[in-house]
Amino acid sequence: MAKAEVSLEHLFRVFTKPEHSDSTLAKIERHLSDNISDFLSQHVVTKKTSLEEIEKDFSSASVPDSPEFVSEHAESLLNKLVAHSVNTYSPTFIGHMTSALPYFHLTLAKLLVGLNQNLVKIETSKAFTPLERQTLGMMHNLIYQQDDKFYEDYLHSADHALGSFCSGGTVANITALWIARNQLLSADGKFPGVAKAGLAAAYRHYGYENIGVMSSNRGHYSLSKTVDVLGIGRDNMLTVQSPTQKLDPQQALKLGKAYQESGNKLLAIIGIAGTTETGHVDPLDELADVAKELNCWFHVDAAWGGATLFSERYRSKLAGIERADSVTIDAHKQMYVPMGAGMALFKDPKHSNAVRHHAQYVLREGSKDLGATTLEGSRNGMAMMVYSSLHILGRRGYELLINKSIELAFEFAEMINVHPEFELTTQPTLSLLTYRLRPFSLAQLAGMPASDITNINNKLNSLTVSVQKQQREAGKSFVSRTRIEIEKYNGEAITVFRVVLANPLTTKEHLSDILQEQLTIANNSRIWNELSVNPTSKIA
Repeated sequence: MAKAEVSLEHLFRVFTKPEHSDSTLAKIERHLSDNISDFLSQHVVTKKTSLEEIEKDFSSASVPDSPEFVSEHAESLLNKLVAHSVNTYSPTFIGHMTSALPYFHLTLAKLLVGLNQNLVKIETSKAFTPLERQTLGMMHNLIYQQDDKFYEDYLHSADHALGSFCSGGTVANITALWIARNQLLSADGKFPGVAKAGLAAAYRHYGYENIGVMSSNRGHYSLSKTVDVLGIGRDNMLTVQSPTQKLDPQQALKLGKAYQESGNKLLAIIGIAGTTETGHVDPLDELADVAKELNCWFHVDAAWGGATLFSERYRSKLAGIERADSVTIDAHKQMYVPMGAGMALFKDPKHSNAVRHHAQYVLREGSKDLGATTLEGSRNGMAMMVYSSLHILGRRGYELLINKSIELAFEFAEMINVHPEFELTTQPTLSLLTYRLRPFSLAQLAGMPASDITNINNKLNSLTVSVQKQQREAGKSFVSRTRIEIEKYNGEAITVFRVVLANPLTTKEHLSDILQEQLTIANNSRIWNELSVNPTSKIA
């Protein structure tokens, strides 16, 4: 077999010329362009393959010494990588916040990679920087709905930023609370500010024992990372237990006051607009009142639910989001953009200056370099994908997609409610819901003695885990699982199936088939059969 040459001529070709039309890479491109769903159905196999088996294909830590032909490598990727990947395009993949993408992203991705712009500075993104600023402005307008004069003043201002593009919700949340921290512990004439002096000096100057951040226990795990990275400490992540899946404003106010009366300062309250596990939306308007009373920053993590703002029918579910000082939105969730498109939006464009940095070779004073107010330095031009989606789909197109997902979730919830062998554990607010298998004989479980409820829930927890694993390994469909506290079971945590309905290709028929598959798996379970016959029986 011929080997790829180690020569500049060969490398120049790799940099400049595509493979010939009959090459593996060319065939992959044609197949993807013709029908991405068909390509994935043919190449992403559903046979059971353990992670350990897949790891064997990626076990060498040595850098290959010699080059290989692009087509040979493409063939290798098909067999080793693509074949064992998760088909997130499938309408029966309803377990996570990753979905099918519009086909045009394939072509735009080639353009994005080919241009290879770096959004840290104007010198490497002359047109992309204005595009990103406009995209941030459109998203800011979706949330805050300021007048035309506001956007004329701030959209392309070198001294302000309406937001920050980043790789995802984690970095967006860190960015928002980084700005909040620097605002709270800013320079005041006698003190140079936390950015220069550090946290210890800031606490001494302002007389705080600690500063803290508050959310419900449904807050995303990135919030724990945030308080860690910002030096606030995880002990100062104030988490409110929420059996109703929402942050209670009265509880928040009580906890915030107690925290501040102990010599601390509450930095921020985090409202969630679309919790990761259940899709619930906190009472944002009331939490904004609480934040005002406690004189703290109000941040809304709308990484998942923010796209609901495109829908005139359901926008009111996020009422109060316009009062937030900052908002996180992930375009790679319900805006159907490839992974890596998160945003932090700031109500006040001046707030971005709390983290502004400069350097002599780049990010100079007075420049419009976006890297001056972003946590990340070198970044690709993912804003182009969001910009294009906003134009190609439009607000009304997004509205259709959002409405369809929410309404399909309502329909699925009703399918579960009327089925005698399933239990809906959280009613959908947006397009997420949770449920579990539960024999009809246990329909009145909530009215049983507490000890019986705990005993039976433990058995049902084991059943849910077993069914979820078997369904995932079978490969025909995918539903995730989680543990949540349920109010009607005295706040007891139970294991449930978690469904995310965002793929516009998913139908009621797909959902019916998924329920039937789960029931078939359960019927072969000893736990199911024993609970069906004698709910309170002991299982060895």
